[in-house]
Amino acid sequence: MTASPAPFTPLPPLARTVRGSGPGLLLAHGAGGSVHDNWGPLLDDLAAHRTVVAPDYPGSGDSPDEPGAAHSLDELADRLLAAADAEGLADFDLVGYSLGAAVAVRIATRHPGRVRSLLLLAGVAGGSRRLRLLADQTIALAAHPALLAGHSLAVGFGPSWVEALSEEEFAGLRAAMAAAPVPAGLRWQFDLAGRADVRAELARVAVPTLVVSATEDGLVPPEQHRALARGIPGARLAELTAGHLPVVERLPELRDLLLGFLADPAAEPATTGRI
Repeated sequence: MTASPAPFTPLPPLARTVRGSGPGLLLAHGAGGSVHDNWGPLLDDLAAHRTVVAPDYPGSGDSPDEPGAAHSLDELADRLLAAADAEGLADFDLVGYSLGAAVAVRIATRHPGRVRSLLLLAGVAGGSRRLRLLADQTIALAAHPALLAGHSLAVGFGPSWVEALSEEEFAGLRAAMAAAPVPAGLRWQFDLAGRADVRAELARVAVPTLVVSATEDGLVPPEQHRALARGIPGARLAELTAGHLPVVERLPELRDLLLGFLADPAAEPATTGRI
């Protein structure tokens, strides 16, 4: 007698932020972040031009953790697409940050008819031993918030920005980071960021693409960003002198790049090159 297959249990919908009106814009955040952490300062500007749908991964923001789940790029891609479906987006522009860049590439290659354009910020391409080591270090430090804060300051922010802080600003930032709760999903998200690899599928991306590289990124090496730009046919590269958090360090310039690209994805960005 053959055992019956286990019943299929659909994955729960991800919590999501929805703002604005007009053409759809789907946002994919980074490992250990959330919609608020990674996109918060940009949401009002983006929502002035687009219907923004921004889901939180399990264990981030308002999405509960899912202990024991084996998360993958395919799963995240499909769950973000489900969020877009639930909000009535037939197609959309797609912006991915850090791990979210790999998720965005997977969406664009698994569901090519849905994506109008692609912007990848400080993104993971894959195949980096250094990124794997940094992800492992972050996971190991998750149980030690003060040490994790110091590690994140050292690799997450650009040296130019950090060294320009006053002693009071630096101490306040470090204290705030040490006091912040560690997201429940940080471990699996950094594990996925360290082993994700979308290099083999980049050639199948067939939409206008802008890759924004953070040239002082100590967490996702800039060579990862450049690999995305090299691998995607016709992709353009813009560089920001910043660490892994341009939304903190170079917000006005990042806003201009995003809004300019969304206004005309086929146009050469005014800030192509290093700024």
